[in-house]
Amino acid sequence: MPLVITLLAIIILLILITRFKVNPFITLLIVSGFVGIASGMPLDKIVDSIKEGMGGTLGFIAIVLALGTMLGKMMAESGGAERIARTLINLFGEKNVHWAMMFVAFIVGVPVFFQVGFVLLIPLVFTIARQTGMSLLKIGIPLIAGLSIVHGIVPPHPAAMAAVDIFHADVGKTIFYSILVALPSAIVAGPLYGSWIGKRIKTSISSELAAQLAEPKQDRELPGFGVTVFTILLPVILMLGATIADITLPKEHAVRVWADFIGSPITSLLIATVISFWTLGFARGFTKDDILKFTNDCLAPTATILLVIGAGGAFNKVLLNSGVGDYIADLATASAISPIFLGWLIAALIRVATGSATVSMMTAAGIVAPIAQQMPGTSPELLVLATGAGSLILSHVNDSGFWLIKEYFNMSVQDTLKSWTVMETILSVTAIILIMGLSLFV
Repeated sequence: MPLVITLLAIIILLILITRFKVNPFITLLIVSGFVGIASGMPLDKIVDSIKEGMGGTLGFIAIVLALGTMLGKMMAESGGAERIARTLINLFGEKNVHWAMMFVAFIVGVPVFFQVGFVLLIPLVFTIARQTGMSLLKIGIPLIAGLSIVHGIVPPHPAAMAAVDIFHADVGKTIFYSILVALPSAIVAGPLYGSWIGKRIKTSISSELAAQLAEPKQDRELPGFGVTVFTILLPVILMLGATIADITLPKEHAVRVWADFIGSPITSLLIATVISFWTLGFARGFTKDDILKFTNDCLAPTATILLVIGAGGAFNKVLLNSGVGDYIADLATASAISPIFLGWLIAALIRVATGSATVSMMTAAGIVAPIAQQMPGTSPELLVLATGAGSLILSHVNDSGFWLIKEYFNMSVQDTLKSWTVMETILSVTAIILIMGLSLFV
């Protein structure tokens, strides 16, 4: 019966989101209540579990999301992303510009959401395509592959950080493993597939977008490459430093204690964000009023993402407190299915049905977390990557990202399926193959 309850909850979630277009936040709260009632939990315990799950999740992730968004906004307004792109293109050369775009996206995508990074960098794709005559997709697919894989599995992105919290994974190890997985996946789905599909699908920039986004900005003094990269990657450096200290120093050592404090996601992002106010703000001629406006304006669009993540945490808590999670954990432990593959599979199925990478990753993490607790040999870091990889697969017409790509690249639905949807699937499948390979050694 507990398994039936969970399956029914997932089916209800999918139907409400896909068929009846109910907001994912409302849907996750509804299925949380359904699981609690159907499993016989006391009614007051259901409400407490929802509050505890949502509050516990947002207490951590809201701070991370807000700081990361502010850091991304400073990078956007200062022209830092454009500086990174220009430098790498000069380094790689015009013929290998599609490789440069992947690395640009990989670096820029660390502190910003996929949609933000895409809108930030797409003018560069248009400009390069006009100047070189190269296929728009050959340049663009590597860009969106780099942004997508980083958004899906690399902390400090919100869903990945929430999964780190649910699985009790180490942030530094997760970042290290995610880079090992993300870079090869981006190469296969980006420059390699982009070069192939770019020869088969012909598209051009719409005249309206070309007029707005493809004109070079001659009047902007861009920040330096070194200071921009340092500012963006500072949180990652501090988190990795904490992991190194944990491995090499005793628990009570003062250096390790300080490294853990400074390298925590909240502290490291706060440090980088404050530093960005100078390196990408005051040093670029912005005033304190400009920076205040940037940091205020960029937070409003994050509300929906926060609510969905919080509701996902509530669903996870109800599953745990109702005993459903324990039952599924016992069932999965007795089966031959790897929890890592199971996490990827559940996330993939929910992604295909709902179109939301965040919903699929949070739901899969909530279901698989109790299983991981019963199997101590399973790496929690790889579980984070597996659910993230599953959440990327087969983006199609129920995903807002699908329409974003279609409109900007001026493609038909059929061509968008052949390019964007296939690219996302290649990312996901390549990633889970690499993750399963890593699980043999980790």
